[in-house]
Amino acid sequence: QVQLVESGGGFVQPGGSLRLSCGASGNILRIQSMGWDRQAPGQQREVVASITNPCTVVYGDSVKGRFIISRNSANKTVNLQMNNLKPEDTAVYYCNIAYTNMDYEYLEQWGQGTLVTVSS
Repeated sequence: QVQLVESGGGFVQPGGSLRLSCGASGNILRIQSMGWDRQAPGQQREVVASITNPCTVVYGDSVKGRFIISRNSANKTVNLQMNNLKPEDTAVYYCNIAYTNMDYEYLEQWGQGTLVTVSS
């Protein structure tokens, strides 16, 4: 079992910034990727950003140039710096991890989500 602890969501005005963090702990042998998805009300979940080993970074088209994802492999954390936020960025943001556990099983898991609200 792996635990994902997310933090950093909240309320911000348009043009503002927020930083999300997610830490993983538990039965992890090796992390293949970590990242963030989001789901806005009435919308499908979409990929925001991800880092795949060793260092491949992918951003969703709507956040390119505004969001920056980073990862600390030693601490098993992934961060998402969100700049120039727009009302359309309002969503629940979910941390995700793809990993191999000590039993050599490949698994994927998502966190419980943290709400980001961008409004004036």
